[in-house]
Amino acid sequence: MIQRLFLLDTDTTDPHHNLALEEYLFNTVEPGDCILYLWQNRHTVVIGSNQNPWLECRTALLEEDGGRLARRLSGGGAVYHDMGNLNFTFLVRSEDYDLRRQLSVITSACRQLGIPAECSGRNDILADGRKFSGNAFYQHQDRRYHHGTILVDADMEKMGKYLSPSPAKLQARGVPSVRSRVINLRELCPDLSIPGMKEALAEAFTRVYQLPAERLSPADLSEKAVAALEERYRSWEWLYGRPLAFTFQCAGKYPWGEITIQLAAESGTVTAAAVYTDAMDPSFAAPLEQALAGCPFHVPQLYQAVERAPISQEVRRDVCTLLAEQNL
Repeated sequence: MIQRLFLLDTDTTDPHHNLALEEYLFNTVEPGDCILYLWQNRHTVVIGSNQNPWLECRTALLEEDGGRLARRLSGGGAVYHDMGNLNFTFLVRSEDYDLRRQLSVITSACRQLGIPAECSGRNDILADGRKFSGNAFYQHQDRRYHHGTILVDADMEKMGKYLSPSPAKLQARGVPSVRSRVINLRELCPDLSIPGMKEALAEAFTRVYQLPAERLSPADLSEKAVAALEERYRSWEWLYGRPLAFTFQCAGKYPWGEITIQLAAESGTVTAAAVYTDAMDPSFAAPLEQALAGCPFHVPQLYQAVERAPISQEVRRDVCTLLAEQNL
């Protein structure tokens, strides 16, 4: 039975730190406690634990625009986070996990603001028939968490820009996102702000659980333990090197001929490459294949591999342009 409530509202907007902090809270939540963690990520795409980043996100474009990719522990689809979005996480021991009650904190807060929120069958929360909150879940041993988004005033244009699938022919084993019609709550409550949403959630948290909530601060937590987790969340292995096998193909036509590049990749690394061309001088194909094999499936490294290949400057330039056009 829930006996104590804790509320942590952090002002850090680094996704890797925030996800590390979430895991730290998950690892340390005590029996009878329920923690509500409120957090925001700036200019970030967060993918689920078993998703292929290249299938879900235009990773190169995101990086070029100063954004960051993050991977969470929970399943579910890819989401775009900015400062118009508020994230929440409920962390409890398994015996105290109550999804209906946790979701009611969100809907109660919204109704307090005059927003007619309701839960849907897909673990989403809707207002005016459109989704403003997607939810995902994680369980390990005797602990569980439930987290989600609340779209207050998110940039819908950027959401579509970075989550749009690549035009490249990419087939992958993984979990694709299900796109949904979404709405910002400010469309229904024009005066709503992120601080106002936080205040409504804090009040609903104590109202639904009928207990006072003790405020936590990052100073109450182990900085060393959070930093160790953060290092993992930032790593290439965590972000890109998951054991997902996939194939990639792109093709282009140039003055010197047509080219098709096929790459087989696993755990974020090109395991095999094939280059097909109708060029009058096809001698560049084999060196290009050799240069790409073993390369990380990441635009900067792919460019470097092409630049190192003993091929003509013209072909090198056009292959790099072709790869750039795929918005990997």
